[in-house]
Amino acid sequence: MAQALDGVKVLDFSSYFAGPYCGLLLAMNGADVTRVEKVGGSEDRKFGPFAPNGDAIFSSIILTAQKKCITLNMRTDKGKQIMEKMVREADVVLHNFVPGMPEEKLLAYDELCKINPKIIVTHITGFGNHGPYVKRNCFDSIAQAICGPMSFTGFPGHPPTRYGTAPMDFSTAISAALGTMMALFNRERTGEGQFVDVSMFNVGAAMGGALFAAEYKLTGLVRTQHGNASFFNFTDCFQSKDGDWMMISAIGDFIWKRLCQIIEREDLLEDPRFADDITRYENREPLFEIVSAWTGQRTYKEITEVLEKARVPHGRVNNNADFYEDPHAWAQEMMVNIEYPELGTVPLPGVPIKLSGTPGSLDKAAPPYGADNAGIYGELLGANEEDLQKLSEEGVI
Repeated sequence: MAQALDGVKVLDFSSYFAGPYCGLLLAMNGADVTRVEKVGGSEDRKFGPFAPNGDAIFSSIILTAQKKCITLNMRTDKGKQIMEKMVREADVVLHNFVPGMPEEKLLAYDELCKINPKIIVTHITGFGNHGPYVKRNCFDSIAQAICGPMSFTGFPGHPPTRYGTAPMDFSTAISAALGTMMALFNRERTGEGQFVDVSMFNVGAAMGGALFAAEYKLTGLVRTQHGNASFFNFTDCFQSKDGDWMMISAIGDFIWKRLCQIIEREDLLEDPRFADDITRYENREPLFEIVSAWTGQRTYKEITEVLEKARVPHGRVNNNADFYEDPHAWAQEMMVNIEYPELGTVPLPGVPIKLSGTPGSLDKAAPPYGADNAGIYGELLGANEEDLQKLSEEGVI
């Protein structure tokens, strides 16, 4: 079946999470994505956790799936020439080299567009390409900190708390994929390539500090830690009689009324402390005690049956083992079983964006670094086994 990005060639020079996931999203939707790593493999292949065979689970098994893999040393003259030859035939170059690094200069849009005027260069950085922080390295937790959300995550009296996974990385990846798609769409109309500049700081600012700037400017509010309670409405985490935890959210008067009915406390509807979302937020502590008393007398199954029937938003706090067993995750194909020779069946994250006419797919295991050197360089350079051996001995591939 045809896919949305059939025929689009992507050279993915990125490492760690944001760039590789951007490349994976493009590959899931039909793009021919070739991961280009340094000789010996990218540093992120040494980043844990590791599978029983020693492969890095995130970088070597998940984020490199659906791609081809080659190695190349662009700092050599031959390596640079090979890179330029690949760029002539590519549509997109994706990378996350820090501004000023030799590789970043080699892959700069101003240089590559001379080789291929239609090329799109998507550059993912920590802090963008100008400004006082531009030379800094950045990981997800750094972006969480500097963009603000860590300051009000966690419980009062405890240190700032980072989110448990990598929201800045993956939001940046999605933004980079979107930017790449917008550039491809514009190229269809104009025939021109362009530079796509995406940073974790900018994405984190949009999700954090900049999002709440108007709130601060207009009200003077500086957000503080509230634990699991939401801001400006009644949402919190509650425990059932049998020990399961769940989030329950009663945003808006209609849902609030339904929650009061199912916990048999319709008297709360006349209580001025709980008149609207703001007052329920301000008086969340006594309200938390009331709802906790109700959930604490019932099993998780009893609670969810009632909440579902009343259409009150709720969700179990799943750990990774719980999520692996979640029937909805499998129904939505958000876990896809892929066979790996040394590991057997491995569940990988499925395609998050569902297209009806050109659906994406994930069906190819991640190859080892350099696995496609012979095929790609044989076609690109007309290189035979002896030529490839010589390039390897010279440290080019």
